[in-house]
Amino acid sequence: MLINCKKCSFLLLCLLSVLFTFGQEKITLSGIIKDVNSGETLIGALIRVQDANVSGYSNNYGFYSITLPAGEHLVEVSYVGYNRISQSINLTENRKLDFELNDNSTTIEEVVVSGKRQNENVASPQMGNLKFTMEELKNVPILFGEKDILKTIQLMPGVASGGEGSSSFYVRGGAGDQNLILLDEATVYNASHLLGFFSTFNSDAIKDVNLYKGGIPAQYGGRISSVMDISMLDGNNKKFAAEGGIGLIASRLKLEGPIVKDKSSFMLSGRRTYADMFLKASKDETVKNSRLYFYDLNAKMNYKLNDRNTVYLSGYFGKDELGYGDLFGFDWGNATATVRWNHIFNEKLFSNTTLIYSDFTYNVKVNNDDSDFKIASKIRNWNLKQDFSYYSSNNNTLKFGLNVLRQQVLPASLNASSESAVNSINIEKRQGIEAAAYISHEWKPLEQLSFIYGLRLNDFMVMGPGTFYSFDQDGEPTDEAVYGSSIIKHHFNLEPRASMAYILNPQNSIKASYNRIAQNLHQLTNTTSSLPTDQYVLSSLNIKPQIADQVALGYFRNLNNDAYELSVETYYKFMDNQIDFRNGADLQANKYLEGELLFGIGRSYGVEFLVRKNKGKLNGWISYTLGRSERQFDGINDGNWFAARQDRTHDIAVVGMYQLSKSWNLGATFVFNTGNAITFPSGKYQIDGTTMFYYTERNGYRMPNYHRLDLSANYEPNKENKRFNSSWSFGIYNAYNRKNAYIIDFRENEQNPNVTEAYKIALFGIIPSVTWNFKF
Repeated sequence: MLINCKKCSFLLLCLLSVLFTFGQEKITLSGIIKDVNSGETLIGALIRVQDANVSGYSNNYGFYSITLPAGEHLVEVSYVGYNRISQSINLTENRKLDFELNDNSTTIEEVVVSGKRQNENVASPQMGNLKFTMEELKNVPILFGEKDILKTIQLMPGVASGGEGSSSFYVRGGAGDQNLILLDEATVYNASHLLGFFSTFNSDAIKDVNLYKGGIPAQYGGRISSVMDISMLDGNNKKFAAEGGIGLIASRLKLEGPIVKDKSSFMLSGRRTYADMFLKASKDETVKNSRLYFYDLNAKMNYKLNDRNTVYLSGYFGKDELGYGDLFGFDWGNATATVRWNHIFNEKLFSNTTLIYSDFTYNVKVNNDDSDFKIASKIRNWNLKQDFSYYSSNNNTLKFGLNVLRQQVLPASLNASSESAVNSINIEKRQGIEAAAYISHEWKPLEQLSFIYGLRLNDFMVMGPGTFYSFDQDGEPTDEAVYGSSIIKHHFNLEPRASMAYILNPQNSIKASYNRIAQNLHQLTNTTSSLPTDQYVLSSLNIKPQIADQVALGYFRNLNNDAYELSVETYYKFMDNQIDFRNGADLQANKYLEGELLFGIGRSYGVEFLVRKNKGKLNGWISYTLGRSERQFDGINDGNWFAARQDRTHDIAVVGMYQLSKSWNLGATFVFNTGNAITFPSGKYQIDGTTMFYYTERNGYRMPNYHRLDLSANYEPNKENKRFNSSWSFGIYNAYNRKNAYIIDFRENEQNPNVTEAYKIALFGIIPSVTWNFKF
């Protein structure tokens, strides 16, 4: 009872402190911070009033709010890559004041590549956060010379690549489906083109990228490992502009401009590969009629109704087409749409109302002598969100809101023709409604101490109609129940979040965080990287929500006027209700799929190191992650812990960018990582003359270690004061032609069938690339 009283007293004291601060009479300065040339709102711009020792930042929509005493003040506004401005103001009442910043792209004395605000990595209580600008991406060498945000984050500590050329990624030992990827608040389910060689995100259309690895804010939910929040450009509301690029296998074009100058604008960006065009030169008719390409389209428009109301409409559509004549066809694609209304109630209260649609579909078609069938699957959701930000004072910001998401999964069904040797299998769709509410408080009670803490309430409702099955311990169906259009089951979870920072001095801080998150959409895959044909299932009567509890502790230090950043973060994550398969599981078009699943627990832990240079002609970073990721299931490995397929002991990345001259920029990237855990056969036997492999330990072996060097050079001549600018990007992927193993397989030795030999398949050797970019 004494402990409870102490807790109550502490909470009451905190509440009274907050309310006292709320009640103080002060003057509020608020407004929007934009780019003077394009009208783009700037996310995370710093507004500082040194004489009052007050500072603040613009939010995701460019809005800021700070509280000041009455009188004369000198206000400074700055943003990375832009010239700082200062303005003297006399405050006698609440005032709205917008700022427009001019980029410093013509300044060449110093190159700044960090997307973060100065000293933010030390002072902010937010930890486990990675932030990038598109300018930073253009000098990082990647596959085929395409700027790619997903490839770039794989070079940071705690983020592991899904494999050679893959856009999939693993965060702090989590699986690929445990990452929430948002594009203008809409969920993107499959973020890759051409089976992972490109990501779905055309960097020309992107404004801002944030990845949260830990200390995930309470407004996010639904995935237990990370959140990647991507914002698209709004469009230039000052003048018409165009830019694009022509590469060896892909080209892109972006158009933007005002609809009504200073009030409304649009942005339209498209990209397409044309590898399929080379197939037309073949003399083989089947090859000539084959398909091998992808395209994507980003679109956005906005309209400023008045000083307090702005409406946004954005969307994305992308599709991949692979096909071999009329014999085989495979296509998949994402579609999203976001309608958003920003409303400023007053100088302190900001509102964002959003209606979101998201869709992912894949189709497989096979047509040969024995088989003629189609496989189709779909995921679709509608999401209504309401978010509020209340800027009570400079040391208190309250965020709260709610959302209702309707999720629908149409599992892979097989439709065969009457002449096909394959039978049709129809699988019922599954649906659920996820309702959530959250509150988050950013509080700075002392100059050296700051907190972000909050709570998210989540209720996932399993919905009918449908037939639901019960299974015995061997996965065999034992009973079935038919439900109508009603709520069948509630999965309710409380998700507390907390982060804190203690500033030792302006250059040093210690941070800690804890978060709990629930996940109700589950991807079923038995490969090392996600494929478009992977199955998705919702939490149900048999499948419980995945739960993750993560704690993290970090030390952060800046040197030489923030030119250098050093950080060390250690973490431990416990995961409940993890999903794996029984040996020999049948995943495709199986109405008893839930019987093939096993449920267990997981853990991942490690330490991350980052050394980063942000300023000067030579900049870049070195990242190193030492970590483990393990799982435990009663039906696998006799109940012993085993390595998860994404387990890697060592992961190293070295990234360097050098401004050789005013026109030339050079880049180099070296990566090394321990091979993924994998299951290899432990023996073999024969049945009716056919060799069968015998498997024992799950993920008991390792792929070979992976390493690679990439090089790039960017040439941008005569870019000052020119209406038309162009540049060239040259790249060499895998510069020393390392044949990294993509697949390890086994076969009988041709000379001695009693001997089994392993052989590897390498996906890429050395690949040169060149792209011509233009802008006017």
